Amino acid sequence: MNFLAHIFLSGGENDIMLGNFMGDYVKGKDYQKYPDGIRKGIILHRAIDSFTDTHPVVHRSKTHLNARYHKFSGIIVDIFYDHFLCVEWERYANVPLQEYIHNFYRLAADNFSKFPPLVKRFLPFFIINNWLESYQTVEGIESVLYRMSQRTSLPGEAQYAIHELVREYDSFRQEFLEFFPSLQSYVELRLNPEKAGS
Repeated sequence: MNFLAHIFLSGGENDIMLGNFMGDYVKGKDYQKYPDGIRKGIILHRAIDSFTDTHPVVHRSKTHLNARYHKFSGIIVDIFYDHFLCVEWERYANVPLQEYIHNFYRLAADNFSKFPPLVKRFLPFFIINNWLESYQTVEGIESVLYRMSQRTSLPGEAQYAIHELVREYDSFRQEFLEFFPSLQSYVELRLNPEKAGS
């Protein structure tokens, strides 16, 4: 999953949300340097990634993508799934999407000093360009893919994966709707292990 899903799946606890947001940028045992809540968020981020990467529905989504994306197909599907989280937001959340996103921007800005250097470098750009709201449209997803190809190891042609999104839109949407509740259940048990036996 990409940024929006990681934030949303944090259960509304601010430090877990911050840790989940920065999870890709904290390597190895560096998470141990952070306060407990942020540490939990980083660990949760890794667990979400592992669950997602090995899920058969996500694997099915990857098969819709051109083989040229190869090892990057998972990242692209993550971004597509964030689009469908926006589109289907009212199924999962009680707070309007725009309000939720802007609350997170305020939280991130207020806690800027807690982020690792890489996050500090991109966060102003991320907020100013309203990255999270851009997930709502196909055009926004194309823009996100382009920006990520400029700032990460994602190949430059990744923006053209938008053609696969348009062509297989209904398939990607149905796969997201099939997958996301299972991810929510998994995260719920990670955050509240006492419920496992109930």
